[in-house]
Amino acid sequence: MKKELDKRSSGNCELCGANEDLSIFVVEPKSGDSVEDCIHICSNCNGQLTSGDFKANHWRCLNDSVWSEVDAVKVVAWRILNQLKDAGWPNDLLDMMYMGEDVEAWAKKGLPSEDAIIHLDSNGVQLSAGDSVVLIKDLKVKGGNFTAKRGTAVRNITLVHDNAEHIEGKVEGQRIVILTQYVKK
Repeated sequence: MKKELDKRSSGNCELCGANEDLSIFVVEPKSGDSVEDCIHICSNCNGQLTSGDFKANHWRCLNDSVWSEVDAVKVVAWRILNQLKDAGWPNDLLDMMYMGEDVEAWAKKGLPSEDAIIHLDSNGVQLSAGDSVVLIKDLKVKGGNFTAKRGTAVRNITLVHDNAEHIEGKVEGQRIVILTQYVKK
């Protein structure tokens, strides 16, 4: 997949055009099983996308990305521009942007809704389903007759949809509920 993305992107970030420290970014809620579900991005873009801490001036590069023929690139550009609407200039790009109905539906699935519950780890970093976290404290597991030790990695977590302080994950083969204040991404 990396070779196909390198060829498609000409070895550049498909959002800002940088050509160093590139990685594959899966555009949710797609699975990443095909190249069409992914984009090739630099570490700067990746860091801002995963943290949600957008630096508005960096994203002025989207002037070119909104015209991409790759749907995944357009989806990410649309999402970023919607997050930055308050800056003013993104509204002009959004008005000019064209996406088919199916691509626009894909883009809207990734936007946080106003009343969405946001799960944050002990450092305030947003957690997503499928993330891996590390326990920062020994936790006695009720009903499990064992203690989950500090430093234990919990992979492929799921978010409790109605409680921002709870996530679920497997520790020692048992599925448990973990308080977000005791984990870090």
